[in-house]
Amino acid sequence: MNALLKHLNLLNLKIKLITILVFVVNLSFAQEQEEINQSLNQWHEAAANANAEKYFDLMTKDAVFVGSDADEVWSLKDFKAFAMPYFNNGKAWTFTPVSRNIYVNANNIAWFDEVLTSIHMGLCRGSGVVELVDHQWKIKHYVLSILVPNELVDQVNDKKKQHDTEYIKTP
Repeated sequence: MNALLKHLNLLNLKIKLITILVFVVNLSFAQEQEEINQSLNQWHEAAANANAEKYFDLMTKDAVFVGSDADEVWSLKDFKAFAMPYFNNGKAWTFTPVSRNIYVNANNIAWFDEVLTSIHMGLCRGSGVVELVDHQWKIKHYVLSILVPNELVDQVNDKKKQHDTEYIKTP
């Protein structure tokens, strides 16, 4: 009987330790999600305020930015060259987050998707990968897409058919 009680006590202790471990891991992921959320908000705010230093500092040195046009796939260096005239004129772009999902990996990498709104592009989707670099979550890869309601796809495709054809023909 004593052996059975010892075994049950040991089993009970193991269950409590596992429960505590799961709680701590979930708390850690929640904290990381909030830190990522803050970094993404700061990134969008830096663009809205034309703060190039802050904006590009929130991207990794090997970051890639994929814009809404088919040929917009930029390294950080090329993206800076494209974007700096906008920042230097005091007006970059403003995207306001509507919703966001963040998925954290245990290896200092996370990915996200977000619905954004802007005056010049309407509803958009941003998605990407962030990496923890020197205790700061930074954008490693970002993709910006214009959202098209399903019921408008045929109309949009008709309007861009010529553009798409020319793009496909270009080597």
